[in-house]
Amino acid sequence: MDYIKGSYRSSIYENGMFVIGLFKVEETNIEEMRIYVNRTITFKGNFETLSRGQLYNFYGVCVEHPKYGFQFDVERYEIIKPVGKDGVIEYLSSGIFKGIGKNIARKIVNVLGVDALDKIVEDKNILDQIPKLNMKKKALIYNTLKDNEDSRKSIIELTNKGFSMNDASEIYKIYKENTLKVLEHNPYNMIDNVKNITFSKVDEIRNNFDIDINDSRRIEACIIYCMKELSFETGDTYSYYDEIVDILNRYNHTNIDSELIDECLANLECDLKIIKEEDKYFLADIYNAEEYIATRIIDLSSREPNNFVKIDKFITELEKKNNIIYNDIQKVAIKKAINNHITIITGGPGVGKTTIIKAILDVYKKIYKLDSDSLLERVMLLAPTGRAAKRMMESTNFRAKTIHSFLKWNKEDNTFSVNEYNPDYHRFIIIDETSMIDNDLFYNLLKGLRSNIKLVLVGDFNQLPSVRAGNVLRDLIDSNMVDIVHLNYLYRQKDTSYIPVLAREIKDNNLSNFLEKKDDYVFLKCSMEGIIPTIIDACNLAIKKGYDYKRIQVMAPMYAGINGIDNLNKVLQNVFNPKSDSKKEIKYGDIIYREGDKVLQLVNIPDSNVYNGDIGVIIKINEANESESGKREVIIDFDGSIVNYDIPSLINIKHGFIMSIHKSQGSEFEVVIMTICKSYKRMLYRKLIYTGITRAKRKLILIGDSEAFTYSVENSREHIRKTDLVNKMHKIKNNRHNIDVYS
Repeated sequence: MDYIKGSYRSSIYENGMFVIGLFKVEETNIEEMRIYVNRTITFKGNFETLSRGQLYNFYGVCVEHPKYGFQFDVERYEIIKPVGKDGVIEYLSSGIFKGIGKNIARKIVNVLGVDALDKIVEDKNILDQIPKLNMKKKALIYNTLKDNEDSRKSIIELTNKGFSMNDASEIYKIYKENTLKVLEHNPYNMIDNVKNITFSKVDEIRNNFDIDINDSRRIEACIIYCMKELSFETGDTYSYYDEIVDILNRYNHTNIDSELIDECLANLECDLKIIKEEDKYFLADIYNAEEYIATRIIDLSSREPNNFVKIDKFITELEKKNNIIYNDIQKVAIKKAINNHITIITGGPGVGKTTIIKAILDVYKKIYKLDSDSLLERVMLLAPTGRAAKRMMESTNFRAKTIHSFLKWNKEDNTFSVNEYNPDYHRFIIIDETSMIDNDLFYNLLKGLRSNIKLVLVGDFNQLPSVRAGNVLRDLIDSNMVDIVHLNYLYRQKDTSYIPVLAREIKDNNLSNFLEKKDDYVFLKCSMEGIIPTIIDACNLAIKKGYDYKRIQVMAPMYAGINGIDNLNKVLQNVFNPKSDSKKEIKYGDIIYREGDKVLQLVNIPDSNVYNGDIGVIIKINEANESESGKREVIIDFDGSIVNYDIPSLINIKHGFIMSIHKSQGSEFEVVIMTICKSYKRMLYRKLIYTGITRAKRKLILIGDSEAFTYSVENSREHIRKTDLVNKMHKIKNNRHNIDVYS
């Protein structure tokens, strides 16, 4: 069968198991592919897992896609296990030896044999036998081998077992001289300790360790893997026994013996990797996070509130100064926020949540007689995303940060420098868009705050819950153990705004005449085939009215299909930023990036103050001879934060002319254009549509099928997350009450 052999470099697009990526070709039996040897090509196919730098054989066919150009369509694949000479070649060309590539490494091994490295260490002059190898490289090879003498045998053995050179190096960094003993005892133990070593990676090469599918070491690791997958897919913080058995059997494509499963679950409990309470099974880290959150929230809510008698006076002064009148509920929210140690302020769009945050800051400043610098020392505004933090800062004229930035997140090892051992010094924290915060992030935030912190959580629990496990805002509201203020007066109605009215109708499943055109709203009915031309017309009209793509955001529920995000981004690029001789372009995989393009950041870069979900504009594309790095670069402006991307780093962005509703959460846009059609059906449900339409600030344009819209509003059957936070809070409260009674 036709094949290409080489190394996996990076992915361009992933959706489940489907991957489009880049592959460096080293060898092939396909005549037309020979010109691509030692070059990088685009491939696509379905993969369980791919390891960067790993050698693979890809079997399939060359295809010339009418839109995306030349690709290799992978039908099946296999990992190449470096054996003997191959392992030594991989080691010599791994990057440990700077400037030694595959060709030189192959020459050395061909001349000196499989024990080349031992020979070089014993006698460096043996390298004189290698043709055209200069003195500098001979010295480099010998000195590097001497410096790494302890590690090289372990690393080569790891590559012979099937690990990539990068992974082998990471494994050795952790276990040093014990590396081979650890592998022999239980290679799955590496998953918890070594960066980038996943269950799937170890499982792919388990036969090299003589571990069969029913080995208890494997099943225990597989249970943890499956429970993590289940939690990620559902957002649940615990699983039931039958759910674990079901996903375990589905993953393994066979029914695992129930006695073996029970034995492995018991072992995992003994090892404190799983915690079982009644019929609930928790991953230990998720259980401990919920337990900690519950304890801290009970502590804060149990603290005696302040009773600042001058709050009413200061609110009245604020009303006069700003020519504003707060309603009774808003006044209650201000008082509770300043007096309590924890308060929740919730409500939909247009009810004045931002107004209240600003008022809380002003009254707090008066209460404590603070100047602006002192207020900055005591108070911090936080949000889960960069865009939400920027919006908070713009609306309050006060500094705001992302939670990750505030906690000084280290991307490399996923840790926070601000923690229980190094807590933050601020005394008053206000968090917006709290519905987006997952259990793990809230747990780490609470660990980084002083014990007597004053905390205000602001958010709309009718929006989509967090991406990762937990349902923090909803759980805290449902617990009835935290002071909650529900804002419900629609201030935008004074301006005849229909958007907040529609939001409330969607929330209550009580649509009125949503097809009727309003000052700030229109529903453009069209067929699935008519969506693209209708979007183009709507965008062109908005552009004529003076809106540019920084003020317009198009959104859709799904990525795939003709009306999906991926295709529509290409369409809208030609609308908002068409090809021009004055604009440079660069091709990355099947995507063309152009100067002036709107892009979306996909990962956090704290050092550059750029975060997942931030929107930027490509301001310049530099050729290699124009850049300081000597490489082609794309320069992107994220609201004043300028970031330079080399070509491999473009994997961290995508076009942002249209984005998913999930990605839009935490943002507001002057004009929102949202598509709704029956082909999105599996993604159409009430919370998703509610979240989408509440992103619109001035104008909302819905495009598509009115029946699909009605269906989405009536469909409240999204997965109800299983969480234990409320239960834990009640247990802690009851235990403390019982102790008080008997003490």
